[in-house]
Amino acid sequence: MWTKIPPFLRNKYFLAFLVVFVWLLFFDSHNLIRHWHTRREIRDLRRQQEFYLQEIRRDSIAVDRLESDPEALERYAREKYMMKKEGEDIYIIIEDPR
Repeated sequence: MWTKIPPFLRNKYFLAFLVVFVWLLFFDSHNLIRHWHTRREIRDLRRQQEFYLQEIRRDSIAVDRLESDPEALERYAREKYMMKKEGEDIYIIIEDPR
């Protein structure tokens, strides 16, 4: 019976390595599959972090411009909140979505 089993499968060190490898791959609480998913999640979170840092920089520049330039503040108020000056008429043109 032992002659049909390849010699590397009869090696006790190989069998111990195989058991530990299978245990780490599937059954351990910090298994390799979970580790791979965690690395992917970290990569995605770092991409999101870079995106939000760019948005913060862009918004900080816009806030600085609005705080320092009264004309920019007036233009922003007119465009965003449709504010107007005394005695001024505003016409809102809605484009046809077709």
